[in-house]
Amino acid sequence: MIQAILVFNNHGKPRLVRFYQRFPEEIQQQIVRETFHLVLKRDDNICNFLEGGSLIGGSDYKLIYRHYATLYFVFCVDSSESELGILDLIQVFVETLDKCFENVCELDLIFHMDKVHYILQEVVMGGMVLETNMNEIVAQIEAQNKLEKSEGGLSAAPARAVSAVKNINLPEMPRNINIGDLNIKVPNLSQFV
Repeated sequence: MIQAILVFNNHGKPRLVRFYQRFPEEIQQQIVRETFHLVLKRDDNICNFLEGGSLIGGSDYKLIYRHYATLYFVFCVDSSESELGILDLIQVFVETLDKCFENVCELDLIFHMDKVHYILQEVVMGGMVLETNMNEIVAQIEAQNKLEKSEGGLSAAPARAVSAVKNINLPEMPRNINIGDLNIKVPNLSQFV
């Protein structure tokens, strides 16, 4: 089972952090730092598997990673997972990101975090691998994009809410509201509409 997926840049700044096991936030931050230091000190010619750090379970867990340009993609897995299978999964995830963002870069992970998380959820959910067929994953992402466009997207939601409120046929607003000893004077809001 996959315990965590971490993506960080060459300077150790996390760009994607997903834990499938509950850890307090301080421990999560320590795990990210420890994982970065373990992976960073390894030479590029060494294999991409190593034992998990002391915080995430030691020798019972493995860190499997790939280094692409300025990003490290690290999957922390238990001993039941295949190292080569996870390397292939990392490759599928990166190629899917690349296909969805047309030459993915670190800025895409920063500015499109919601889309990156959605892509990751199409690949892995709850620590279990759901889909490894990149074409199927991309088809699901495209279907989601079409749905968002047909609904006007999230950016149009505030404008739709304002127009809906304007179209509500309300009777004249009361000017004074008396509730027991509480007296509330309501300002004239017509100037704002």
